[in-house]
Amino acid sequence: MRSLLYAAGAAGILLCAVATPAVADEPDSFTIGDSRITESSGLAASRAHPGIYWTHNDSDDGPYIYAVDGRTGRTVARITLRGIGAPRDVEAISVGPDGDIYVGDIGDNLGGTWDHVWIYRFPEPKQLRDATVTATQFDVKYAEGARDAEALMVHPKTGRVYIASKKQDGGGALFAGPRRLSTSGTNVFRKVAPIDVWVTDGAFSPDGTRLVMRSYFGARMYRWQHDKPKDDIGSVGVPIQQQGESVTFTPDGRTLMYGSEGDHSEVKPVGLSGDQLPESAKEGGDQGSGANGDTGKGSPDLDPTFVKGALVFIAGTVLVVALRRLFRRR
Repeated sequence: MRSLLYAAGAAGILLCAVATPAVADEPDSFTIGDSRITESSGLAASRAHPGIYWTHNDSDDGPYIYAVDGRTGRTVARITLRGIGAPRDVEAISVGPDGDIYVGDIGDNLGGTWDHVWIYRFPEPKQLRDATVTATQFDVKYAEGARDAEALMVHPKTGRVYIASKKQDGGGALFAGPRRLSTSGTNVFRKVAPIDVWVTDGAFSPDGTRLVMRSYFGARMYRWQHDKPKDDIGSVGVPIQQQGESVTFTPDGRTLMYGSEGDHSEVKPVGLSGDQLPESAKEGGDQGSGANGDTGKGSPDLDPTFVKGALVFIAGTVLVVALRRLFRRR
């Protein structure tokens, strides 16, 4: 009799475990195996191809963008850009809501002396294979004069392009481009917020509610509202790397992937938690967000998996109690 009771209880617990799947593991680190990629300076998770990351060399490589498989570290496509000038110092890459890839030829190792820099844009390929594509080139200037910059981010909802400069003349800053980039003239980027980080790269979360800025040895997370960073949420963990250069969110927004320069450089994950999680990635959080990353205020929804598991557990408990009463009557 007692064995039967234990079996019934165990069955209830087992049903609970089956009905409540484990939280998905964060992605593994991977090593970029392509010997042509020696100065990986930017990183962007593909929107069209799960598990694929776009990257590029820093300089002296030519107009090439590489698609790297995050499961194997193998290059699955090299895209050659045509219709642009000779790249000078490519530092950043980002994927926009229009399905286009934006490449920032924005570096200026001479301390901010070039009177203009460039942004290149091309559609993310539907098929992953070596190809040559025609890119659009945009001329860029800063309203406050030349800057050295290594971070370019495209907001995933509004499509607006932002550039973060390195610290100089008292500090780094975040600059916003016009609502839409134009090929008919110079696109002037204007300062919208100070950034107290020696920025080597940055990225928006997929839902647009978080902005991360990384440096060689650290990173900070910001809550994004009304076209600017509203709150400094705090520092984010950064792995030890040879030369920390790049960062991107995974498509689910729960993990940051950090890249580095160097031969066979490693891309490493760091999971997020608490306020650092984008709104859409929080358990029971409001999944909707406005164009500027604002989230609606409503009653929090219970996680469906938790509810299902709880109901199964209650059913198992009721079964045990009923059996116990049945055998007592005998």
